Amino acid sequence: MPKRILVGQFMHETNTFCRTPTDVDAFRRFFCFEGDAVLSDLRGTNSEVAGFIDTAEAEGWDLVPTVACFATPSGPVTRAAWEHFAGTILETARARGPFDGVMLSLHGAMVTEDDRDGEGALMADLRRELGRDVPLVATLDLHANVTDRMADLADGLVSYATFPHVDMRETGAKAGRILASVFRTGRRPRVTLARRPMLTAAEGGRTDTGPMVGLLQQARSLETRDGVLDVSINAGFALADTPQTGPTVTVTTTGDDAEAREIAESLMDAIWQARDRVMEHYFTVNEAAALARDFDSSRGPLVIADFSDNPGDGAYGDATALVSALIAYDVQDAAFGGLHDEAAAIHLHEAGLGAEVTLALGGHSDPSMGGGPLRLTGTVAYLSDGSFVCDGPMWKGMRQSTGRSAVFRVGGVDILVTSNLVQAIDRQMFLANGIDPQRKRVVALKSQQHFRAAFEPIAGKVILADSGGLASPDFARLPYRFVRRPLHPLDPSFNG
Repeated sequence: MPKRILVGQFMHETNTFCRTPTDVDAFRRFFCFEGDAVLSDLRGTNSEVAGFIDTAEAEGWDLVPTVACFATPSGPVTRAAWEHFAGTILETARARGPFDGVMLSLHGAMVTEDDRDGEGALMADLRRELGRDVPLVATLDLHANVTDRMADLADGLVSYATFPHVDMRETGAKAGRILASVFRTGRRPRVTLARRPMLTAAEGGRTDTGPMVGLLQQARSLETRDGVLDVSINAGFALADTPQTGPTVTVTTTGDDAEAREIAESLMDAIWQARDRVMEHYFTVNEAAALARDFDSSRGPLVIADFSDNPGDGAYGDATALVSALIAYDVQDAAFGGLHDEAAAIHLHEAGLGAEVTLALGGHSDPSMGGGPLRLTGTVAYLSDGSFVCDGPMWKGMRQSTGRSAVFRVGGVDILVTSNLVQAIDRQMFLANGIDPQRKRVVALKSQQHFRAAFEPIAGKVILADSGGLASPDFARLPYRFVRRPLHPLDPSFNG
């Protein structure tokens, strides 16, 4: 008889300082598939579930799907959302068993209204339904805050090894191979976890430069040892205020526990030693606008990442400081987006294409985080429903939507105004709204690092601008209550 495997995806990176709760609709706006659609709609995409499917087809398993959902990072997951999505996974486990194994796609930094370790809570509930004898392997984001409970309850944890994240499908397939090894050998792996008293890894764990390059090379070489199935390095997500926030190393192994502990601790030592390394220069919005005004785009546009208002970190996506500076500096042939303001997007649609409109744009969520509303007069240059399919490296094949959207032209700047909160990770986000970023002198977008996968290849130059949004790396300004103390860098005199 073929193995029966329970499959689910419930992913959220929770910014506990964000005022916007993450409800059921937040997941449905990004992507949400239930039942058989989990397999049919995600097959062949760059997703963990597609990787699960790849391994299952190679092994001849029967997959029993539950739900696959993902919401843009924001505030804690509501009780209703938890009961719906986690409840779907648990009810399927209860009603359609028995199962030979479980494969889950999780983030690792989910906080709910009731638990600061959402993934650990889900695993605990599944264990109560299925028991400890059923092997459970989960994939995690590179920015997971891995908890002791998660490491204890999982037979294997496999995290992305890229940031920008472009290896989701590969990560899912690797998790599947670990489960296959359990069936083939009968040896149940264990997860060894190491951490240090630090809030985040250097450079947020970016894998295109800096300390993570060498660390990941070392991790891959260690996986050649007998019994070592995976070595994952997690940068942590500093904007989730939890007792176990911070970088970790996990080692999934069927081998010697002492060897696994040595691997995990030695890599964590290296992460600790690199804690203060800074590779990137952060521009003020005025510096960025001045550079944009005079930029020679003969080799490609200047790409400005408004990284501190990155929706991918749970920021509101409506900070106005950077776009205000671009307009004030009279920057020409520029695109800015997406700026999340549903009311403005609807107003522009109602005004109609070509209309001249005066409105208060953006800055409504928290004017102290990157600037308040801007009173602007401009022209409605494009209208759309915002639907697109990603064709870039990160979410290739995935359907996305900016919602009802409009391009509002103010001076030389085309502002993409969106109804949905979406990080700029794929050029199709602009193309679907009538803007070809490759033909612009300047492209300003809301992202921290993920934009590089799709936009760096067309850029003449890339810079990061700190607009003072919620995702600014100035962690000292945030009212942490639950992280363990002392903790680097919140306690400057602390050296471990």
